[in-house]
Amino acid sequence: MTQPKNSAHKLSIETAQSRPELRKLLRKKRQEIAAEQKQVLDAEIGRQLLAWCQQNQPASLGVYWPIQAEPDLRTYYRELQGSGLRLALPLVTGKDMALSFLDWQAGDAMAVDSYGIAIPAHGRLVSQPPVLIIPCLGWNAAGYRLGYGGGFYDRTLAASPRPVAIGIAYACTEAEFASEPHDIAMDFIIKA
Repeated sequence: MTQPKNSAHKLSIETAQSRPELRKLLRKKRQEIAAEQKQVLDAEIGRQLLAWCQQNQPASLGVYWPIQAEPDLRTYYRELQGSGLRLALPLVTGKDMALSFLDWQAGDAMAVDSYGIAIPAHGRLVSQPPVLIIPCLGWNAAGYRLGYGGGFYDRTLAASPRPVAIGIAYACTEAEFASEPHDIAMDFIIKA
């Protein structure tokens, strides 16, 4: 069950002492969402994503494969593919590098990268999609996301042309934290 959205229940750097500690608390908070509630929240996030794509009709979309209790939108990815939208999954090619992207179709054989994340086994690289769907471990009112600390999405968003960045989050993972110089705000965050 998600907690009420007020500052008394919102995690912050002060609560956590550091970004790594805040990440740990947010991971725990996300994992505590009951399975039935998670399904309801994922469905609401998925509906919002479908509506945005129908309205904006992007040429292609960079999506993510869910890990660590992230919102699971794979059912909605299939629906997007059914409407003709091309999807791509991120690929980490080096520690301090921007992400690359692999073409992905539902049903593709999958492999696991060195981070334990599923990627298409075929390895077909594609151009960076113009829109990226980015999971947020946490997020703040200014639209900055807190990820796992690797900086891969920030380096990817720093490239030109900059893709549209849509954060995906659970409302209960809103947190109070200051952005750092390398952080790049999401264009908006879809949350439930």
